[in-house]
Amino acid sequence: MGKIKKIGVLTSGGDSPGMNAAIRGVTRTAIFNGLEVVGIHRGYQGMIDASFQPMQSYSVSNIIQRGGTILKTARCEAFRTPEGRQKAYNNLKEAQIDGVVVIGGDGSFTGARLFNEEFDIPFVGIPGTIDNDIFGTDYTIGYDTALNTVVEAVDKIRDTASAHDRMFFVEVMGAEAGFIALYSGIATGAEAIVIPELKGENRDIRKMIEEGNTRKKTSNIIIVAEGDEGGGAFAMAEKVKSEFPDYDIRVSVLGHLQRGGSPSAIDRVNASRLGHAAVEALIDDQKSVMVGIMNGEITLVPFRRAVKQNKDVNRSLVELAKILSV
Repeated sequence: MGKIKKIGVLTSGGDSPGMNAAIRGVTRTAIFNGLEVVGIHRGYQGMIDASFQPMQSYSVSNIIQRGGTILKTARCEAFRTPEGRQKAYNNLKEAQIDGVVVIGGDGSFTGARLFNEEFDIPFVGIPGTIDNDIFGTDYTIGYDTALNTVVEAVDKIRDTASAHDRMFFVEVMGAEAGFIALYSGIATGAEAIVIPELKGENRDIRKMIEEGNTRKKTSNIIIVAEGDEGGGAFAMAEKVKSEFPDYDIRVSVLGHLQRGGSPSAIDRVNASRLGHAAVEALIDDQKSVMVGIMNGEITLVPFRRAVKQNKDVNRSLVELAKILSV
């Protein structure tokens, strides 16, 4: 077991369905291996405040089906400073915590990487974000649940769009990546999908509408990623309204409902796998790495690669979406 006797676990950044399943996986794998476990409340802020809670097996009972995170999450500007990280280190040492599992996204891993460059307590990351935009893993916790939430909502919007011959711009999450928009657009039969990764002709809404007119389409669903350079769904709808004044246009912003809800079976199983793998990585003396899933198998990716390299959308799916919208 080496030097690892007690580990901490925290959730940081935006919450995502399945984080609780990961916490459960970490806690019970650690206990199975004879380790002590400490839950750290409110992410890195809890590390600075020494907000620690001893975890037992019963501490994670009846949480696998719950959205959000029982450990809470928060942004922490203080952890960006050397002084803040020093205070966090001192608190970890005083609590005799030998390693930390961080469940979060790019920002969380950047903080963990900086910490590991300065101090001797190893950090291992688990990708937790509904955006599915972290390099080195096919999957991030919460993506599958969020995607299904969007599909269910858009299916209902489609009903009223068809009933009233309306055009709906539906804005989904994805500040810097279009994974939710692309997959939900294909799954719901959207007439157009607008994501940050597409430029020029590939995002020509006017052309799409004109082609739809020739095919006698009476209603349209346009999925827009919130981070798109066009300014989001409202800005795009205003522009289209000025060009096609006869269209009855509506906008629906799905917002934070995409973050909530009971996690899907896929999110529960994969989060449990990643929680287990993170503890195993610490036992094996790994540090400054993320555990991910590639081609169905657990993989280890250095934080420096996970946060510095961009994960692109599948371009064949972009082409598929275009073909299926005719």
